[in-house]
Amino acid sequence: MSDYYEVLGVPREATPEQIKKAYRRLARELHPDVAGADAASEERFKDVSRAYDVLSNPEKRRMYDMGADPASPGGGMGGGFGFQDIFETFFGAAAAGGPQRGPIPRARRGQDALVRLDIDLAEATFGTHREVPVETAVLCPTCGGTCCRPGTSPRTCDVCGGRGSVQRVARSFLGQVMTSQPCAACHGFGTVIPEPCTECAGEGRVRSRRTLEVDVPAGVDTGTRIKLTAQGEVGPAGGPAGDVYLEVRERRHDTFVREGDDLHCTLQVPMTAAALGTVLTLETLDGPKDVDLRPGTQPAQVVTLRGLGVGHLHAGGRGDLHVHVDVQVPTAMDDEQSELLRRLAALRGEERPEARLSASSPGVFAKLRDKLSGR
Repeated sequence: MSDYYEVLGVPREATPEQIKKAYRRLARELHPDVAGADAASEERFKDVSRAYDVLSNPEKRRMYDMGADPASPGGGMGGGFGFQDIFETFFGAAAAGGPQRGPIPRARRGQDALVRLDIDLAEATFGTHREVPVETAVLCPTCGGTCCRPGTSPRTCDVCGGRGSVQRVARSFLGQVMTSQPCAACHGFGTVIPEPCTECAGEGRVRSRRTLEVDVPAGVDTGTRIKLTAQGEVGPAGGPAGDVYLEVRERRHDTFVREGDDLHCTLQVPMTAAALGTVLTLETLDGPKDVDLRPGTQPAQVVTLRGLGVGHLHAGGRGDLHVHVDVQVPTAMDDEQSELLRRLAALRGEERPEARLSASSPGVFAKLRDKLSGR
């Protein structure tokens, strides 16, 4: 392909006006009426006219700058830079029909699986070992992932010759274009399965129910995910297995309410015990524990038992157990009990107590309960 810029004697960045002036000058010099009937001048005049026809047209000039020669038959390519080179530059070799990376691997990674794991508060507190049943894809025991009937093997595709793609020639305004498409016979794998395994139908894997062993660490909570690497489904053709994610859901406890790694509970105490003080036994997750109530314990007072909460996830140690005191006032008393209380009130000068207003301040446990109930 001729260098049209060199033919007209202009630089590649020449303006349309510079191209027009160069053409007019050369046309006057080389026109047969001026230069005479000289074969060489006549051929040069044709080259100049062809160069001007291309460079004076913005679209043709753009195509020429990209490597095409719009003046040649069929708009062919020249100068060692073709349509395939342009496509390779912008879209890669595969789009231009050039060399590819090869056939698609038949074996692919399996999908991940998400499984819900329900646990109780004690398991979340101390950790536990669980067996989790899952139904997933496993390696075909008959073909071992080859997808073929035992004794047979994949065969190279006769259509694409094992490349996984076929090339097609199409015509365009730039001439013939070579494109590459996945082979329809082998679906891009480069091989075909002449005799598929009857157990897995040529998939290389089958569905099966199995049991996973998992150690649940202390401190997990609702929403915590435990990853079991490569325990998911096996990929097609025996490809690598995906992962299993166990998503924890903690069941509600009848006595304790969890807040982070701390536990909260309510302990009902008789009015007399709160006034005089006492030691009560509370059944905790660690077994029976004594709760020491000092004389004059008030309603909504909190007694904290250190280290009896939920284990800290990955950090060691445990949270605390907060015991909220609920002082029970008797609602039904006999005459003797009523008389004793009247005598106590008289001794304390409380027969006619003065009304004292104080700021409303709900207890910590009440706030927690409202928060958890969405109020």
